[in-house]
Amino acid sequence: MKNKCIMERILKAGFGLFFLVTSAAFILSGFTVFPFFGFLLAIPVFFLSLYFFSVHMGKNCEIGAQ
Repeated sequence: MKNKCIMERILKAGFGLFFLVTSAAFILSGFTVFPFFGFLLAIPVFFLSLYFFSVHMGKNCEIGAQ
């Protein structure tokens, strides 16, 4: 059970970091290559990364769960 919780935390953080880096890349491309589309794509991807950082884990992996 503990290994499942560790994998769930790693996946949660991994998806959050992936979308955060992707959003930073879109912002950078918004400044350099695609002025409008880079920012247009960066905003939803940034909020998607916030979602993955704030999503709750399963009941078995919460702090204090038996």
